[in-house]
Amino acid sequence: MKFRHKLTVLTAVSLAVGLCATAVWGAHRTQERLAEKLIRLHVIANSDSEADQALKIQVRDAILREAEEILTVCADLDEAEEQLGAALERMAAAAEETVARAGYAYPVSAALSFERYPTREYASFKLPAGRYLSLRITIGAGEGRNWWCVVFPPLCSAATTEEFSQTAQAAGLTVEELALLTEESQGYVVRFKVIEWVEELLSR
Repeated sequence: MKFRHKLTVLTAVSLAVGLCATAVWGAHRTQERLAEKLIRLHVIANSDSEADQALKIQVRDAILREAEEILTVCADLDEAEEQLGAALERMAAAAEETVARAGYAYPVSAALSFERYPTREYASFKLPAGRYLSLRITIGAGEGRNWWCVVFPPLCSAATTEEFSQTAQAAGLTVEELALLTEESQGYVVRFKVIEWVEELLSR
């Protein structure tokens, strides 16, 4: 009887561990699939002063305008990465021109690289923590607060939920992925927490 009880407990524990591992792997793969379709934008201010933070927003707007022109003809992430990579000097020049017009002499660097991000909530959607390809714009010393969004597809320029959905679907996001981003899928809170936990382990 004791043996049978122990076997039952062991089976239940094994099943729970298996289900947990499946959930962790599934959540991690969801984030990876999203990362294969998105390029994040990361703008870093010179400092946290009010003036430098305001300048960061001006630079952000200039970069988004340049990116919109560059990425209009891009059909997928590979093409977008290629076009952005070829236009890094153009991006930096546009940002430096914006900085100069504002009366500053900060240098600006532009790079395309992979970065790890925490979970981030925007007006129309929420992105899980994880590793994403990023267009990184650094102003001056780069010691101020960041501004994050998505440059490809242009999700952050979508003014309404409908525009966001149309842009995301055109970029190849599935119904499941879109539901996760807009928090319409059941269990999205748990899945985001699992993804955050996995990312914390991977970043150690």
